[in-house]
Amino acid sequence: MILKIQKQKRYPDEVSQFIREWLDNREHILNSLLRNLDGMAYCCLLDTRWTMLYISEGCIALTGYQPEDLIQHGLVSYEEITFADDRQRVRDSILEAIKINHSFDIEYRIINSDGEVRWVSERGKGIFNHNGNVEAVEGFIQDITVRKQSEQAILEAEKRYRSIFENTVEGIFQTTECGRYLSANPALARLYGYPSPNELINNLNDIENQLYVDRNKRKEFSELMKLRGRVTNFESQVYRRDGSVIWISENARSVKDSYGNLLYYEGTVEDITERKENSAIIEYQATHDDLTGLPNRTLLKDRLHQAILNAERSQSQLAVVFVDLDQFKDINDSMGHHVGDQLLISMAERLSSCVRDSDTVARPGGDEFVLLLHDLHGVETLSHTLQRILSTVSQPCYIEPREFVVTCSLGISMFPQDGHDIDTLLKHADNAMYKAKQAGKNNFQFYTRELNAMLLERLELEYHLRHAIKNNEFELHFQPKMSIHSGKITGLEALLRWHSSIQGMISPKIFIPIAEESVLIEQIGEWVLEEACRQSVYIHQQTGRILPIAINISPRQFYRPDLPEIIEKVISRSKLNPFLIELEITEGTIVRQPSKFIDILKRLKSLGIKLAIDDFGTGYSSMSYLKNFPIDHLKIDQSFVKNLEYDITNQAILRAIVALGKNLGLEVIAEGVESESQRSFLAAIGCDQMQGYLLGKPMNMKDLLEFIKDKP
Repeated sequence: MILKIQKQKRYPDEVSQFIREWLDNREHILNSLLRNLDGMAYCCLLDTRWTMLYISEGCIALTGYQPEDLIQHGLVSYEEITFADDRQRVRDSILEAIKINHSFDIEYRIINSDGEVRWVSERGKGIFNHNGNVEAVEGFIQDITVRKQSEQAILEAEKRYRSIFENTVEGIFQTTECGRYLSANPALARLYGYPSPNELINNLNDIENQLYVDRNKRKEFSELMKLRGRVTNFESQVYRRDGSVIWISENARSVKDSYGNLLYYEGTVEDITERKENSAIIEYQATHDDLTGLPNRTLLKDRLHQAILNAERSQSQLAVVFVDLDQFKDINDSMGHHVGDQLLISMAERLSSCVRDSDTVARPGGDEFVLLLHDLHGVETLSHTLQRILSTVSQPCYIEPREFVVTCSLGISMFPQDGHDIDTLLKHADNAMYKAKQAGKNNFQFYTRELNAMLLERLELEYHLRHAIKNNEFELHFQPKMSIHSGKITGLEALLRWHSSIQGMISPKIFIPIAEESVLIEQIGEWVLEEACRQSVYIHQQTGRILPIAINISPRQFYRPDLPEIIEKVISRSKLNPFLIELEITEGTIVRQPSKFIDILKRLKSLGIKLAIDDFGTGYSSMSYLKNFPIDHLKIDQSFVKNLEYDITNQAILRAIVALGKNLGLEVIAEGVESESQRSFLAAIGCDQMQGYLLGKPMNMKDLLEFIKDKP
């Protein structure tokens, strides 16, 4: 069609002879070259409507119009299909370029024949006659819509990234290898105490020496980057602008060019100071007695293990001394727990003053203390220390403003004579302490083989314990749990009781340790599990209430390889919904094999049952493991609830434990709640459930059914 128009030589009257000749001479070249180009070539006049004199076939793909539709305004003018908001800008740009005899390059929008807005790029120049006057314009127009859309997408993505960069609560950075900041976001500036990212970049230009409290941390950071190309959860202490110190966690990676050369490090920074402080509180509590601040049973065993190793290397002796306060129970019962606690604190200080700094004074619990005395080279030197302990402890103690006199009984086992392992040494020292009490108290006794006679009673008790299941001497009592906020019963805890046909009712504190030390706890544990599930079904039948039941699992029972299979069979026989069963594992169980502990929890969880960490805060708790535990509940040990009205430290620890549980998505249950003020405090800090005498003591089945009927 273009050729036809041009061959007919139908040019407007205003077209000069110069232009006519120019068109005729280029006709055959243009038609052959432009046909294969992606775009539209043109020649037009500089009139008000951009009158087109020549248009290549690329016009069809570009505009949707045939060339003859645009040439000499056959159907529509090019001015009309140019986007209205762009017309004046396009005209001004072209005229300005032609005025100075320059080519032009401009981007704008057109509306094609379908009404669709398309972006185009137009490049061209003016055509001048022999007199230097402009006669027309020639150029080439291409569709750049895809590129424009890509550019817009990039701009929007950059805008979104910039918004994230500017507004995220995490610090974001880029640094050089040598330790200079290239970029930082406002969150990082705030974290380090600077008013703006520019202030941070300009002032913090030597990360190794200005930022890290431990300068070797930057070297460690760089070495990890070189080795792995990234760091994950890299924790360190850093200085803020005002000199204060915070804990941070960094995640970063190396950014390299296409040749593998390092360009910079980039990553994120999180302030973990509060988490570190909470972890420190929990970890301290896991290894120390909350009343006296002395090492607890967990730390005692760790130190005893180290002491045995040191004694073996140095060929020296080690003494394990069990200390029991003779009159403490009477004072505690008659004067109250407050006086008893003050007395324990005073005795802890006195015992610590009697030994060297290298020795250990621990409080495993109650009124018992354990001393580890190192580097002994004879019993004679030890005797002087023991006499000093007896004398110091028996000095009058003044509390409110009463005078109390307490003596102590000491039992001593020696390494290596009396045992080569932790449990044996502790057991023999404990046995020797009972001998000291039988000898009249306020004295010390060493473990000897003659003490085996004293164990006969214990062995007899173990014998009867072996026959307790067969003789139907065990029964379960149940203690209810309640929602602190709704007041509704949320479940029950099954508690084992033994009514011996020979000795009558025997306290769990007496027979459970014996069962734990033997394999009896496994058989007893199976009975408890079977009976608890059976009675749970019975409770539902009698009351119509569906109440989850919590069952304590001993450490020995927990680590049985077939425990999941045993539980699965019990569930099948009782036909109890697994969701209604909760296994309580004491925190101390973790210390044995933490990695295996997690695996067993996952196997148990796969059965559909719930899991709880019992006595939380009294045993070993590693936060690095706890976050991976597939557990549902944390049960706060009653020692934290006791006297919380007067104990600010316990209040702080309770807040930290509840906050930890919430952050881990766990239900938090407080044990030992005995007063309304304790319940109110626990409710205020977000504790979910409670258990204790305020709600109800452990009760037999008959009393339990009556209790449930009267409660929501």
